[in-house]
Amino acid sequence: MIYLTRVEHFNAAHKLYNPEWEREKNEEIFGKCANENWHGHNYELFVTIKGEVNNETGFLFDAKKLSRLIKEHVLDKLDHKNLNVDVAFLQNKLCSTENIAKAIWQQLVPYLPQPVQLHCIKLYETPRIYVEYFGPDSYRDRTFLYND
Repeated sequence: MIYLTRVEHFNAAHKLYNPEWEREKNEEIFGKCANENWHGHNYELFVTIKGEVNNETGFLFDAKKLSRLIKEHVLDKLDHKNLNVDVAFLQNKLCSTENIAKAIWQQLVPYLPQPVQLHCIKLYETPRIYVEYFGPDSYRDRTFLYND
């Protein structure tokens, strides 16, 4: 198994705000991130795919094609946008970095040809804050019921 990561960048504004809560609760939970006038980030996006090397090309997947897929299905929709307002695939979602990473996964997975698999979306909100999402089938996302 080999892993290939493409790093991309986009700028976007958002706010963290739960419409079911009063303004005071949003400010208590989200602080400055609940600012009604929004705030922005310079996001760094790491898209990692995995699979086996193709013997004919020596590639897991053409990195230029991966870049085009990311641009078309993610960056063109997110870059210089208000994530809460302008992005169809984030509508009715709290635009936390966690939810953005999960939504990016959902945008890319249908466009990767078999047998290439999406392994991880790593999204930096700031140089010191990032999330990693390994997809809905990852161990961390499963719920297990144990009978005692």
